[in-house]
Amino acid sequence: MDRVELADFLRRRREALQPEDVGLPRGTRRRTAGLRREEVAALADMSVDYYGRLEQGRGPQPSPQMLGAIARALRLTLPERDHLFHLAGQNAPARSTGGDHVSPGVMRVLDRLADTPAQVMTDLGETLVQTAAARALFGDETQHRGLMRAVAYRWFVDPSAREVYPPAEHREVGRAFVADLRAAHAAQGPRSRAAALVDALLARSTEFTALWQEHEVRSTSWREKRLWHPDLGELELQCQILHDPDQGQVLLVLTATPGTASHDKLQLLAALGPRGAVVVD
Repeated sequence: MDRVELADFLRRRREALQPEDVGLPRGTRRRTAGLRREEVAALADMSVDYYGRLEQGRGPQPSPQMLGAIARALRLTLPERDHLFHLAGQNAPARSTGGDHVSPGVMRVLDRLADTPAQVMTDLGETLVQTAAARALFGDETQHRGLMRAVAYRWFVDPSAREVYPPAEHREVGRAFVADLRAAHAAQGPRSRAAALVDALLARSTEFTALWQEHEVRSTSWREKRLWHPDLGELELQCQILHDPDQGQVLLVLTATPGTASHDKLQLLAALGPRGAVVVD
C-alpha cells in the first residue's frame, strides 16, 4: 500500500470535482476547491474521520468494498478505479460485465434523480447504489453480502424481503425473479455466478425449484409496480429500466402519475429515511 500516493490521488480527484458534478448544491460560502472531505465521505457512506485519515496518508488499508465505494463517490473511470486499487495494495476487480463499478455517466444520471426512487443493479439483481428515496422505499440493499446481494435469492430465502410487495403480488413477483435469473443463467453459462445462485436456490427453496422447473421464458420489463410501505401504504408506480450494455447493469427508476395519491406519497419518501431492512451475511 502506497499511502503517500494514495493520499495524493484521493485529494486531487476530490478537488477536481464540483458539487454540481455529484448532484450537490454549491451554497454561498464554499471556499474549498472542489468537494469537501465530508461530502466525499457521505457519498461513499463512510465516516469523515476514516476518509480524512486516508487523505492524510495515515489510514488503514481499505477493503475492496471501501475502495469500490470511494471510486463511485469520486466518479472514477475504470482506469482510475484500477489505479486506486493498486495504490491501496489491492488487486483491481476483473473488468467484466456485471461488475460492481458504476460508470461516471450513470452516476451523473443518478445524481439528478435525488428525489426519485432509483438504483443501479447488476444483471443478477445486486444493488450497487441507490438514491435516498430508493433506500426509503426498499431499504438499504447495498449492505447485503454474499448470495444475499441478489434480490432473487433474498426473495426465496428471507421472508422479510417480501414485505415491500402486497401479498397479492407475491407469486407474480417470484415468477418474474425466476425468469430474470434464468435469462442471466443462459447468458453466463453453467460455471457462472448466475449458475451458483441457481444451485443454491434449488438446494434451499422448494418454491424456487417448482418455478424453475416450469422453464418459463418471458420479458420481465415490468411497467407497473404495486409496492407497500409501512408508513405510506400502497403505491402504484411506473418502472423504467435503462440498460448500460458496457457494464451489464441497469438503472431502475420509479415514478408515479402526477396528481395521484401515489405521486403525493413519493414526495414524502426522502423525509422518511431508509426503510428498515434485515441484513443477512
